[in-house]
Amino acid sequence: MSDPVLRLDGVEKGYNRGRVGEILVLQGVNLQVRAGEMVALVAPSGAGKSTLLHIAGLLDTADAGKVEIGGEAATGLGDRRRTALRRRGIGFVYQFHHLLPEFSALENVVLPQLANGVPRREAAARARELLDEVGIADRADHRPAAMSGGEQQRVAFCRALANRPGLLLADEPTGNLDPGTSDQVFAALERLVRGEGLAALIATHNLDLAARMDRVVRLDQGRVVTQ
Repeated sequence: MSDPVLRLDGVEKGYNRGRVGEILVLQGVNLQVRAGEMVALVAPSGAGKSTLLHIAGLLDTADAGKVEIGGEAATGLGDRRRTALRRRGIGFVYQFHHLLPEFSALENVVLPQLANGVPRREAAARARELLDEVGIADRADHRPAAMSGGEQQRVAFCRALANRPGLLLADEPTGNLDPGTSDQVFAALERLVRGEGLAALIATHNLDLAARMDRVVRLDQGRVVTQ
C-alpha cells in the first residue's frame, strides 16, 4: 500500500474565547489520505471542519501534533517553506468559486501555473485539458459572469489542479449549488480526482455525496471517527 499523501498525527487546535477560556476545536486528530482516495469529512457547522482543512492545507498551524504532506514534515517549517510546500503540493476548492472576474475560464486556470513558472503555452494546454475533462472546454473563453454556478465551480476545480498537486482539499464544494447541479459538479470532481490520482479530503454536509466517496470520517467532539 502506498504511503499517505496527507498524514495528521495527534493534531490539536484551540482558541481563546476570553472569559470562557480556551476551547479545544481539534483533539488528538489522526487522519491519513492516500493517492487516488476520496475521503468525505462530515460534521455539523462549527465543529471544526474548516479548521482541520486549514491545518491540513498549511494555512494554519496546529498547537500540537504533526502534519505531513507527500511524506514531507510540515510541522515547524518557516513561512517561506510552508508556502512553497503548499503551492507545490496542495490544491484548494471552496464553497464559493473565487474566480477572477476580469479573466476568462482558461485564463483563471492558466494564471496559477504562470505563478509557478510554467511557460504560457504549456499552461494553456494544461488548462484546456482540464476544462475538457470536466466538460466545459466550449466555455474556455467565457468570463465567470457569463457562466452558470456549476460551470464556475468546475473552473475552480481545474484551477486547483492546474499545478498537479498531490492533495486536494475541498470545503463544501457543492454547498452553493442546487441538487441537480451538485450531482453534475461532483461527478466532474470525481473524474478529475480519479484521473489525476489525487488524495482528496472533501468536507460536505451532503450525506448522499459523502456516501459516494471511498470513505467517510466525521468530527466528534474534536476527534476524527471513521464510519
